[in-house]
Amino acid sequence: MLSIGSVVLGVSDVPRAARFWCAALGYVPREEMEDDWVVLVPADGAAGAQLSLGLSETPVQERPRVHLDLYAGNAADQAAEVERLVSLGARHVDWDYPRDADFRVLADPEGNRFCVIDTGRN
Repeated sequence: MLSIGSVVLGVSDVPRAARFWCAALGYVPREEMEDDWVVLVPADGAAGAQLSLGLSETPVQERPRVHLDLYAGNAADQAAEVERLVSLGARHVDWDYPRDADFRVLADPEGNRFCVIDTGRN
């Protein structure tokens, strides 16, 4: 049986991306970071998805086919997390939201899109 071992993001600056995602998720490098590659894991050693960052020359997609969904517990948590992530270097992405959207679209410092989801509505 297969399982997902790591989600991989292409980035143009691995150390910068690693700083953002470590602060955003509470992750740490699994081993010494290289200029072109790093695997990030939960700092507390808990099981969780790994996030790998690899050097890429491919431009960021405006509407990527694959992206990360980060879960927040409710609308207040979502708003606080969006604010925290923006303070770390993320930016709001102009998006055509449906009226009852439970998600907010952000971009990391590399321009990779991701969503912060209000899971309290499910």
